Amino acid sequence: MGYQEYYAFGLEPFANHPDPKFYFNSPQHALAREYLLHAARGARGLAVLLGDIGTGKTTLSRKILSELYALGKFQIGLIVLTHSEFSPAWLYTRIANLIGLRDLTDSTTEIISRISQRLSEIYHRNEKAVIIIDEANKIDNPNVLEEIRGLLNLEIGDTRLLSFILSGLPDLESFLASNRALYQRIAVKIRLKSMGSDTVRSYISHRLNVAGSEREIFSPRALDLICRYSEGRPRLVNIICDNALLEGYLQRKQEIDEFLIERVVSNLGLKFE
Repeated sequence: MGYQEYYAFGLEPFANHPDPKFYFNSPQHALAREYLLHAARGARGLAVLLGDIGTGKTTLSRKILSELYALGKFQIGLIVLTHSEFSPAWLYTRIANLIGLRDLTDSTTEIISRISQRLSEIYHRNEKAVIIIDEANKIDNPNVLEEIRGLLNLEIGDTRLLSFILSGLPDLESFLASNRALYQRIAVKIRLKSMGSDTVRSYISHRLNVAGSEREIFSPRALDLICRYSEGRPRLVNIICDNALLEGYLQRKQEIDEFLIERVVSNLGLKFE
């Protein structure tokens, strides 16, 4: 038995990976979601989502991805950058794969030509193509920015054939600004901030409900401390709550109290005066 069974959860409520099922539509996330969906639906070209570490950018990106997919009129794809050393050719190949192109040659010129042709086909099917790039702050090659700008130039009439949503840390904005022509093409820019205490409490309650909980598990004082030590960042809230539930299970506690939270945050190295 683990804590999931002990607390009678159907799902792990605070697993630290993005899952659209657990998406919490806080006021700021709701606003960002509307802006980004507006950019995608209207083929606005370039939208930028900024936020510090752990503010929920990746979960929101997955939510946008799933919503656009469900609409059925979008050819969409997600690129998660795990490293900064990649070439424009690598980016073209990934985009080509995401819009359904296979058997690509090593010729960048040919790949670009096939991308352009496929985007035209998507347009004539009355669909829109959207590429989300998560961890876009890892882009550090000016040539990559220039190629993104070039792709944004692909149009039929007044309609752009490809839109990008770039999600990353705040320093992404300064790097985008290094390419003035691209920076001026940003149609939507939204920044996520840390959640307030009331929102953190609602966030925790939401995730517990989605997981199948039918009762309050964290005491009011425990929630106060989670708000404090997480600094309102969803990722830290998840980490603290996940560890607290494990510790509660090990101690066979039906309620997570403030003493248990103090122990957990101390073990995690998050405790401060």
